[in-house]
Amino acid sequence: MSTPPPLPERDLAEIMTLAEDDLRELEGARIFVTGGTGFVGTWLVEALLAADRELDLRLGLTLLTRDQTTYRRRRPHLAGDESVTLMEGDVRTFTADGHHDFMVHAAASTSTARTPAERTAIYSSIVDGMERVIEVASSWGRPRLLFTSSGAVYGTQPPDLMLIPENHLEGPDPLDTAMSYHGAKRAAELRSALATESGAVDVVVARLFAFVGPLLPIDQHFAVGNFVKDALAGGPIRIEGDGTPYRSYQYAGDLVRWMLRLLVSGEPGRAYNVGSSNAISIGDLAQVVADVAGGGLEVRIACEPDPDRRASRYVPDTSLAKEELDLVNVVGLAESIRRTLDWNTSG
Repeated sequence: MSTPPPLPERDLAEIMTLAEDDLRELEGARIFVTGGTGFVGTWLVEALLAADRELDLRLGLTLLTRDQTTYRRRRPHLAGDESVTLMEGDVRTFTADGHHDFMVHAAASTSTARTPAERTAIYSSIVDGMERVIEVASSWGRPRLLFTSSGAVYGTQPPDLMLIPENHLEGPDPLDTAMSYHGAKRAAELRSALATESGAVDVVVARLFAFVGPLLPIDQHFAVGNFVKDALAGGPIRIEGDGTPYRSYQYAGDLVRWMLRLLVSGEPGRAYNVGSSNAISIGDLAQVVADVAGGGLEVRIACEPDPDRRASRYVPDTSLAKEELDLVNVVGLAESIRRTLDWNTSG
C-alpha cells in the first residue's frame, strides 16, 4: 500500500485564508474526529493542522482509527504531528478519555453493498456508531457535533426535480434492503435530532453529495474518479452507462470550508445540503475531464440512451447554506479536475 502525497499547499492555504474566521472560533479547542482516515476526514485534518501551525490555534485533535499501524504508514505526516492523538477502535464501541469541545462524526461505510451480510454491517456501523458517538459526546457536557450524513437520505431524486432541497419529504423504501445505507443515514439523523432536543449534544447535520479532488479514490465506484484514472492512463475515457444521469461536484477544499462553517455556526437540529448545485451530465463530465487532461482523449459511451426514459438526477439545492451561512463554492469544476489530475501525478 503506497503512501499518498500530502495535500497541495495551495489548497490548504486557500482554505485557511477563506475560512480564517471559522478557524479562529476553534482556537484552543480539543476536537474529536471519527472517520479521520477517509477522504473527507483526511482533508479536514490536514486543513486543521495547517491552520494550527500558521495561526497558532493550539488545537488538540483526537482521531479514531481502526488500525493505528496502517494509518501511521499511510499518513505519517499527520500521525506524527504533536497536535494529533490516535485512538484505535470501532466507531460502535470506542471509548474516549478526556473532555473535547467539538466532534466531527465523519465515519462512513461505503454505500455499495451486495450481500445481506454487507448491508447489515453498513446499517450497524452507521446506526450503532451514531448511538455510541452521542453517548460518548454527551459525557463532555453538550459539545457541538457535526455529523456527515448523505444526500442518499432523500432516496431517488424525481427526474423532474432539478435541485433537491432539505425539506424534500420523500425517501427510500424502508423495506428495500438495497437501501440499507440510505435508511441508516436517515435513522442516524433522527437519533441526532433526538439528542439535540434532549440537550445531550448539539448536532448539526451535513448532507454530503458528490466531490472531486486529491485523495478521491480513482479505482472505486466514483464516476469522476474513474474518468481521472482513464485520463491518467492516456484514455480512452469510458462511460459504462449511457452518459445521461446528472450529477454535480464540489471541490474538496470548498467542502472543508463548508464543514468548518457548519461546525462552528450551523444551527443544531438542522440539516444542510453540502455540494454543488451546478448539474452536469455524466457524458459532459467525461468530456470535461478529457478536455482538461488534453491530448485529444476519446470519450467512449457504452450504450445509447433510452428516449423514453428521463435522465436520473442527484443534484442538491444549496441555497439554505448560502442564505443562512453565506457559503458558496469558489473552485469551479474544470479547475477542480485540473487540481485532481495534477495531484495524482505528483506522488
